[in-house]
Amino acid sequence: MYKREIKIIQKVPIFKKIKKIDKIHGGITNQNFKVSLINNKSYFVRICNEIPEHLIKRENEINASNAASNIGASPKLIYSNNKLLVFDFIQGKTLSERDVQENIIELVTLLKKVHTEIPKQLKGVSQIFWVFHVIRHYNSFLNDNESKYKKILKDLLIKAEEIERRSAPFDIVYGHNDLLAANFIKKNNKYLLVDWEYAGYNTPLFDLGGLSSNNNFNTKQEKLMLENYFENKISNTLMHKFNCIKAASLLRETMWSMVAEIISKIDFDYKSYTEQNLENFYQAYKNLKF
Repeated sequence: MYKREIKIIQKVPIFKKIKKIDKIHGGITNQNFKVSLINNKSYFVRICNEIPEHLIKRENEINASNAASNIGASPKLIYSNNKLLVFDFIQGKTLSERDVQENIIELVTLLKKVHTEIPKQLKGVSQIFWVFHVIRHYNSFLNDNESKYKKILKDLLIKAEEIERRSAPFDIVYGHNDLLAANFIKKNNKYLLVDWEYAGYNTPLFDLGGLSSNNNFNTKQEKLMLENYFENKISNTLMHKFNCIKAASLLRETMWSMVAEIISKIDFDYKSYTEQNLENFYQAYKNLKF
């Protein structure tokens, strides 16, 4: 079933004596595998290409992955070419939404480390991940490709522009920008972040909003997250800005899925994912009460 991917893996120079290749299920952008060698070493392999529709450049992911590894926030990148990335395999627990909800303080500590320490390790050109630019980019792609959602795109773009106006100005940090529960791994008592393909400079509120919306935080959990991140009581102004960017993160995820419905070949129900995220966005926008 994965003959093409296995052939790509078998050509990696460091994989001279492969014992076993196992598919890792769950990814909705790339194909992932565990490669075990006869010397009992194991590696995580991501089969991937440039994805201009999602503004994904592997050079950026490699840069971010190396920087994250250098600060102890991510597995080490071992090898890369234009078809795959090879990382140390971490024998740990992939978090669930509930795990994230129950470990907010620890994950916020990791997130602050990412935001402040990765820029000190980056080399060469770095990327900015500006959610409102991404939304405009998706809007253009979906219009140009006659998306079935074309009739609602104008209204979504108007809402995004309103959110951007109402939430400015912004602080800037270096963000992960894809804080799904499955991108956190716990080994012993240490938490790691994986999947840096959307990494780039952004407002910290995007990571915080994504952490909340992707993991179904309630109001109490959001307050705990924000007070630990900012180390202070949260003002009404900051809470409003947070809710704005959280809504924007939901719209970005919605439009990401709309694009994936057109371009992705991975077996995943993107239609239902779009519908759920769109419903969540509309509710979040309504709660902003502009």
